[in-house]
Amino acid sequence: MGLFYRFGSRVIELAFRLWAIDLRVYGAEHIPRHGPAMLASNHIGYLDFAIVALAPPRPRRVVHFLARKEFFDIPIAGFLLRRFKQIPVDVHGDPLAAADAARSVLAAGGLVGIHPEGTISPSFTLRRAKSGTVRMAEAAGAPIVPIAIWGSQRLLTKWRKVRPPRKVTVIIRYGEPFIPEGRTASLRTRQLMGRIDALLRQCQADYPVQPEAGEDWWLPAHLGGSAPTAEEAEALLSAQSERRRQTDAA
Repeated sequence: MGLFYRFGSRVIELAFRLWAIDLRVYGAEHIPRHGPAMLASNHIGYLDFAIVALAPPRPRRVVHFLARKEFFDIPIAGFLLRRFKQIPVDVHGDPLAAADAARSVLAAGGLVGIHPEGTISPSFTLRRAKSGTVRMAEAAGAPIVPIAIWGSQRLLTKWRKVRPPRKVTVIIRYGEPFIPEGRTASLRTRQLMGRIDALLRQCQADYPVQPEAGEDWWLPAHLGGSAPTAEEAEALLSAQSERRRQTDAA
């Protein structure tokens, strides 16, 4: 592990403490200590990658997370992401370049982090995942560690004001590494998401806080909250993507 990554992980851990985040980590021992592996997590907030990769206990290994290229274009954020050896994904250009970079990391025996859903889920439920995760893992002969995170949407998420509260509980669960089985990549991806879903349900069941009156935006509709339904969220995401395409074309 490089000096900057080690130093950065300590700084982020300190930031979590100053922010009074109650970070509860389960199953960190499932992260392989040697050899290649994919860390595949659900995606509900902008800080998910940092929590997954750097949550205590302090990381034993560097995690190369795939992140949207737009974040690398922000001066300070881009500098930090590059120094942390994260992988930019150009979703509106050539995403295959990121896949090649991830495969190189796995071929060298490293860890790659990824959100199979591709972007934040505004409904805070699992979106339909892409098959790239299982394809990259299979090509490298690497197991996948399913991961669920819950509570991070209360810190910083899509379409919410940047006014994160203090003393927020965030739960993260790492599942046992496994190699998906199935005739098609679609079936293997569903198997992966099934494991993530089971971990997510456990996180939600163990979550110690219920939203206050009028503040249930972070709770999914099926759990009684006012977050958009999965169908509403997909419509909003499609509209956002279309606006971005029109802006890029202009």
